[in-house]
Amino acid sequence: MKMIHFLCTLCFCLGTLSFQAWSQPEVTGGPLNVPTNGIIDGVYMKEIIPTKKLIEYEHVREADYVWGKRVYQRIDLREKINHPIYFPFDEIRGENEWVRNASRWSLWTIIRNSIVYGDLTVFDNENPNALGVYDGDQFKYPITSGMMGGNYQSDSLMKKDINRLLGVLAPPKVDAQGNFLALTSILDPELDSLDLAGNPVYPAREMIWVTSQDVVAYYLKEDWFFDKERSVLDCRILGIAPVVYFDSKNKQVITDSESGAISGDIQSERALFWLYFPHLRYTLNNYFVYNDANDAQWMSFDDLFWKRRFNSTMYKESNTYDRKIESYRTGAEALMEADRIKEEIRTIEHDVWSF
Repeated sequence: MKMIHFLCTLCFCLGTLSFQAWSQPEVTGGPLNVPTNGIIDGVYMKEIIPTKKLIEYEHVREADYVWGKRVYQRIDLREKINHPIYFPFDEIRGENEWVRNASRWSLWTIIRNSIVYGDLTVFDNENPNALGVYDGDQFKYPITSGMMGGNYQSDSLMKKDINRLLGVLAPPKVDAQGNFLALTSILDPELDSLDLAGNPVYPAREMIWVTSQDVVAYYLKEDWFFDKERSVLDCRILGIAPVVYFDSKNKQVITDSESGAISGDIQSERALFWLYFPHLRYTLNNYFVYNDANDAQWMSFDDLFWKRRFNSTMYKESNTYDRKIESYRTGAEALMEADRIKEEIRTIEHDVWSF
C-alpha cells in the first residue's frame, strides 16, 4: 500500500514538473554565433549569458531609506568608454529587412527588437493632452493595446503609435516639376490617378526608421539613497530613454545609412520615449557587451549598468524649482555644477563614517 502511494505521488510530481517546464515561456537570448544550422562561428557555443539568472535588487524597507536624492544623467555615446553601448550600427531597409550583427547588438537594437516583439512597455515622452510638455520620465503615458492580448504585431493602432517614435515618414514622392506623384487609377490605368470618389490616390509614404547611428545619448533617471540596514550608499536606475536630435520643425533628424551624413538642421535633442529600467533588466540580462581586452570575457548589458561601466554627466537633480542645470548654468559652469552635486552625494557617504 505504501509502495502504491509512493508511486502515485512520484507520478504526480513528475507530471507537475513536466507541465511547468512546458508552460513556462522560452528564454529569449541574445544573438548567438550560429548563422547556419550546424555551423558555429567560433570555438564553442556561447550559451552562458543568454540563459543566466537575473540578480534581483536587494529589498529596501521604507524605514531603512534614511536619505535619498533623485538625479538625471546623460550618457554621451560619443565618449569612448560608452562605445560598447553605441556600436555596432544596424541598418533597416524597409520594415521587414533588418540588417543586424550576428554576434552582438547595440543597446538601441536590443530595445527596438524587444519593443517590436512586445517584450517592453513604451512610455511616451510627450504629454498627449498638452503638446510640448515632455514629462514622460514619470511613466505616466504607457502605449498599450486596446485589444485583449493585443501587441505591436496584432494591434494596428498600437503599432501606429509606436512607429511614430521608432521612425519618421519619408518625404512624399514628387516629379521633376515638384508635383506629388499619384498612383495609377484603380479603375483604368489610362485614366487619371483617382479613386472611386474622384480623389487623387497617392502612394503610401515609406518609413525611415531610427537606427543605432541616430541615437546620440541616453537619459537615466536614478535614485541615490542610503540604506540603514545594510549601511551602504546605493543607486537604482529607474528609467532609461534613447535621445535623438530634432530640427527647427520639431522633426527627428535621421542619419543617411549610406553616406553617414545628417539630414536637417540640429536645433535640440530630446528623448524618444522612456522605459522602466527594472523591467528592461530582464531583457538586457541576455545580451552581450563587447570587451575589447578579452573576447572570452563578455558581460551582459545588465552587468554593465550594475557595475556602472559607463560615463555620464548629470543634467538635473531633485530641487525646489524642478529645473535643469542648463537653466541656471551654461558651458563649463554647468559641468562644474554637475560635479558639485556628485561630490555632495559622496560627502553624504563619507560623513556617515566620520565621527
